[in-house]
Amino acid sequence: MAVPSSAVFDCIVLGAGIQGSFTAYHLAKNQKKTLLLEQFPLPHSRGSSHGQTRIIRRAYAEDFYTNMMQESYELWAELEKESGIQLYRKTGVLVIAPTGNEEFESMCKNMEERKISWEFLTQEKCKQKYPGLVLKPGEVVGCDHDGGVLSADKALRAVQEQFQKMGGVIRDGEKVKHVQPGQVVTVTTTSGIFEAKKLVITAGPWAQKVLSPLGLELPLKTLRINVCYWKETIPGRSGLLQNFPTFLAVNLNGEEHELYGLPSQEYPGLFKICFHGGNEADPEERELQVKPNQIQDIQILCNFISQYLPGLHPKPAVIEQCMYTNTPDCNFILDYHPLHKNIVIGSGFSGHSFKLSPLVGKILCDLSIGKQSSYDLKPFCISRFKSPINSSL
Repeated sequence: MAVPSSAVFDCIVLGAGIQGSFTAYHLAKNQKKTLLLEQFPLPHSRGSSHGQTRIIRRAYAEDFYTNMMQESYELWAELEKESGIQLYRKTGVLVIAPTGNEEFESMCKNMEERKISWEFLTQEKCKQKYPGLVLKPGEVVGCDHDGGVLSADKALRAVQEQFQKMGGVIRDGEKVKHVQPGQVVTVTTTSGIFEAKKLVITAGPWAQKVLSPLGLELPLKTLRINVCYWKETIPGRSGLLQNFPTFLAVNLNGEEHELYGLPSQEYPGLFKICFHGGNEADPEERELQVKPNQIQDIQILCNFISQYLPGLHPKPAVIEQCMYTNTPDCNFILDYHPLHKNIVIGSGFSGHSFKLSPLVGKILCDLSIGKQSSYDLKPFCISRFKSPINSSL
């Protein structure tokens, strides 16, 4: 939709990934004249929201995320109804961990206290239901029955289309050159100058590049993630592609890492299994070849598949890339700029926010319009970091 560069908006949202798009969607629902700016032509695969699948689950070790997921499920259902598109597929989510693992026990506690559909599976029952999974003695399994798969690309398109139907404006190919704070915030892009009473920054891997000139240095680390897809050694034999749920593998074999897997919609006949983490990278990097210092992640996955999912070939069939923007504690940033209260920041989503994005967008919307959130936002505040303000600016 064409818009004159002189237009003054109620709010500008920088970054049209899933978080920014849901923020803009909720602003439009609140009758706010909203501009959603994206530096790349849409759709694109340069950030953290592309691809066809993401896991959705209530099982979290942190109770505040488990609490937030109830409304997230409701908001996903609302978007499905509005768009007429199925975005959520229920598969269940298995959580596999060694006995006594604190994260697993916290998940169990959170799920059971809230009476969420959660089942502890004995190894015998797990083997009966999922013969393609080989567990080791002393390992435990829980199942989040309402967990499943979100259709990521479809979700991003759906929320952007609903935003536009409500009168919202999307401008892609608009790289931000400068943000001038003030009672009215001025955003200069490669194509124009835009003004708004409020600004929400959801710039993903580029967040720090936008925030640094605004005097804010957040401890954000951008990681390049290897997204790996695996094929069966004998097609149809393992059962993994027919009825296997999504899963999380937490700290197995004494290692401090997490792996996850889900049925692949991107590549029929393959299973998506990834290492939750990656290697620090500049988001401007365009090199997609796997570098020597990235092979360790993939080797961990190869070892896991050889031991736990022997029906899959132990070398990936396809390797793609994605970006995470992590905070030190892997909790989100949902807060006002400390010096400019009409600038709101959503960042540091640490590779686990897609499932929560409808609610994250609502929270960022509430912050920008001055509405009190019904959630405790202390885990997401900027003040938890030491000296975020750059005093030299």
